[in-house]
This record gives sequence, C-alpha cells and structure tokens, in this order.
Amino acid sequence: MFKFLTHRPLWLNILAGIILALAIFFLFLLSLKCLTRHGKSATVPAVTGKKYDEAIKLLKKAGFDVTIQDSVYVDTLPPMSVIKQMPEADEIVKANREIILIVNRFEPPLIEMPNLLNYSFRNAEMVLGNLGLKVGDTTFEPDFAKNIVRKQIYNGQVIAPGTKIRKGSVVSLVLGDGVGNKEFAVPSVIGMQFCDMKKKLEGSGVLVGAIVLDPDVTDTCSAWIYWQNPERYDEDKNLNHIRSGQTIDVRLQLNKPARKDSLDNADHL
Repeated sequence: MFKFLTHRPLWLNILAGIILALAIFFLFLLSLKCLTRHGKSATVPAVTGKKYDEAIKLLKKAGFDVTIQDSVYVDTLPPMSVIKQMPEADEIVKANREIILIVNRFEPPLIEMPNLLNYSFRNAEMVLGNLGLKVGDTTFEPDFAKNIVRKQIYNGQVIAPGTKIRKGSVVSLVLGDGVGNKEFAVPSVIGMQFCDMKKKLEGSGVLVGAIVLDPDVTDTCSAWIYWQNPERYDEDKNLNHIRSGQTIDVRLQLNKPARKDSLDNADHL
C-alpha cells in the first residue's frame, strides 16, 4: 500500500487527497439534507374545532409532530376539541415541524364560589363573569338596600363563599327590592322644615319623593312643609302605613303652616 503511494508524485497524492475529502464532504451534505428534510415544506392542515383524536391523525398524516401545550375550558365548545393551533392553518412550514395544540378540557375546572353578599347586582354579575360562572334567575326579597345581593343560590340551595363548584355553573341571586319588611305608620311631616324632615325620615329608611316649591321659596332647607303624600291618616282617620324604601312627596312654602289637627302633635315614627 505504501509502495502505491510512494511511487507516485507527491502532488498527485495531494490532489487525490483533496478530491477524496471533497467527495466525503459532499456525501455528508447530501445525507444531512436527506435526514433533516432540508428544503421540504408542507402546508399545516386546519384542525381547530376538530376532536383531539381526529386532529392528531390529520397532523401525523401530513408529517408533523404534535405537542399539547395546554388545556383550558370553554363551555361553548365540545370537550377535547382543539381550541387553538400553532402554527395556524394553511401556513407553509418544514415538513417535520412540531405543531402545538391547545385543547378544551373534558371537564370544567373547580373554582371557589366568591362572596357576593352586599355587592350590587352589576358588580356581582361582573365578578361571576370574570370567574367563568353564569348568572341565573334573579329574585327579590324585602330589604331596604335595593338591588344589593342578599343571597347566592346554587342548585336551589344557598352556597357559602369558598365552596368549590365547576366553572360554567349557574348561580342565582336574591336581591333587595328596596323596600323593608318592617311596616310602620306614615309619619306626619307637615309643619316641619325640609332639612329637619329629611333627617327624621333617614332614620327609618323612608325616602323623599317629589318636592314641589311655592314660587316665593328660595331656600329649600328652611322652607316649611304644608302638604304630604301619603298622609298620616286616611279618610276614616285610620293610620296609613309605609315601609323603608318607600317615598313621601311634599310641597314647601315660605311660612310655617298650622298643624291640621291635635293628633299630629304627638306623631312619631
């Protein structure tokens, strides 16, 4: 073998070595291109919305590897369906590219029921929506706080804050109707100044309704009440009754009026 190399000129051996090295290099490049599928591309099939098993078959058939990156829950989509794919459908990528899928969970996750008591209906609705819960029926019960959550109901039962329920569950709310359940006699406010009357009513939760001013009244607070609706007594001199959250309409004048009868002098809430 050495005789074969030594009996030939040195330059010829060097040339042969260079040719052999180039041949090995190009052979390596060709094999690398074949192994990595360099230059080969494929179109990503659309699998969003398809069942997981069906999506896997389509992607494998197209020559792609598949990885499940995450699973979330969307109640409007079938369980184990593909929510998102990356790369997107119809993109042209390398034939052996890995396709990442996000799928819909088979069961909704458990979340803690929030404490909605004393929330306004609008705020409670927002909190439930952010947690993926749905607002069910809204009913009312006597309560001075209008449209404030008094009870939270799940499956017909009061549900305590912190209880684990499935995302997407329906929660019903019981709200205050703005009218208390304690009934009392209508107070007599005739002969009182307007601001004093407001303080008196605030203690019972009764609200001031319509206010009518005589033309010469410039200071509402110091004006005098000479008419109210509802009145303290009906036509038969029986006491009328009112609840917290209901209103009394009044008319105001500049001068203090006289009480209509002696019974009003002892009126209290």
